[in-house]
Order: sequence, then structure tokens, then C-alpha cells
Amino acid sequence: MTADHYAALGLGANASLSDIKKAFRQKASFYHPDKNDAPDAAQRFQAVQKAYEVLSDDEARQAYDDNRRRNLLDDPLQTAQEIWQTYFKSILPS
Repeated sequence: MTADHYAALGLGANASLSDIKKAFRQKASFYHPDKNDAPDAAQRFQAVQKAYEVLSDDEARQAYDDNRRRNLLDDPLQTAQEIWQTYFKSILPS
């Protein structure tokens, strides 16, 4: 994962849905290729659109946040164990 969707919108990870919508409208308006002549405007506009798509969808945001946390953890062994435990709970009946 190379893009930080929160950074694309200029938000922190604890942003609410209304904050995400507001930041998207502002950034999309600013970076829209019809309004911004910068050479990277179209690329930034696409990054803002993708960030909004992910962060405005509850399931996609949860998956994105989980992946971010996994990548930032200090103990990869513990993370691996949690992933396996979750996996086995989902496939084995209780």
C-alpha cells in the first residue's frame, strides 16, 4: 500500500464521516483538472477520489485501518498470531 488516504484528504485517522466528506469536497474542488493547471492536479484529484471511496465506506475503511495498524505494529509475531486466530475462528464452528 503506497497511498495514505488520510494524508490525501489532510485528515487524521480518527476523522468522522462528515469530516471526510467535507475534506473531499474541498480537495476535489481544488485539484479538479478543469480548475487547477498544475501538472500533477489530475493525479492528486484521482488520489483524493480513491481516498474518499475507501474512507467513506465502513467496511473498506475498517479493512484499510486494520492493514495500516498491521504495518505499523512493533511486534509482527503477535500480529501474525492475531490474524491466524481470527482466521481459524471464522472457518471453524464454535
